[in-house]
Amino acid sequence: MKPPIVLTAFGTTTRARQRYALFEERLRFAFPGHKLYWTFSSRQVRHFAKQRHGREHLGPVEVLQALHKKGYEWAVVQSLHLMAGHEFYRLVEEVQSSPLRTAMGLPLLYTPEDHQALAATLTAAWGDLEPDEAVVLVGHGTDHASWTTYLALQHFFTGRLPNPVFVGVLQGYPDRDEVLAALTASGARRVRLVPLMLVAGVHVQEDLAGDEDSWRQALTAAGLTVTLDNQGLLDYSGVFEMFQDHIAMALDAIPFSEQVSEVSLAGSKRWTPLL
Repeated sequence: MKPPIVLTAFGTTTRARQRYALFEERLRFAFPGHKLYWTFSSRQVRHFAKQRHGREHLGPVEVLQALHKKGYEWAVVQSLHLMAGHEFYRLVEEVQSSPLRTAMGLPLLYTPEDHQALAATLTAAWGDLEPDEAVVLVGHGTDHASWTTYLALQHFFTGRLPNPVFVGVLQGYPDRDEVLAALTASGARRVRLVPLMLVAGVHVQEDLAGDEDSWRQALTAAGLTVTLDNQGLLDYSGVFEMFQDHIAMALDAIPFSEQVSEVSLAGSKRWTPLL
């Protein structure tokens, strides 16, 4: 049996979960013969889905236990998180208690090559920027040491566009005031506001685009003309390809596996934890 692939996202309580279905559909073509399973790492999201919609979502270990009972010896657990922060390392720790051996697929941003790939994907999608337009990407933010991921990503935008690109977060650093100060210094008059989140869920609806204390409201109040990109990162083909590569590397890390992925990998091998 080919190792199954367990897709593990933080989850969402909005219609943005439909993006997961499209993502899964593309993966079925990329990895034929591999069973795909979903789990949400957020207990709150799993509880909401059960209470509001009557849908039962198993946790990561529960899914792996069920696969073990079906006779599988190995599985890939693919993190659908932006970076290696609290959620990713909690996932790594959690699956260690599973009776099934696992290879961890890394989150979207882990290596310098990942940052370069995401910067290239996004800048290619911004071909219609006005000369006086800046781009502001907004992520969730974290108090984990991985907060520097946001600064690293901004670094890899340097020189890719004649327009300035800034990265900010909802919680932590760089915050909205920091980004506003940089925008003012840049002389930009227009802003393209881009979610730095895998799906355009509640944070995009409320924190970026909402009518009260949102980024769009604050930027508009500062005299800037704001255009919101109302899509998450999973909507970009380049992001799908990045996750496809991460899954392929995890499959290739499984020892003695006869089901070697046919997906070609760019660059050198990267660390994939085997648990």
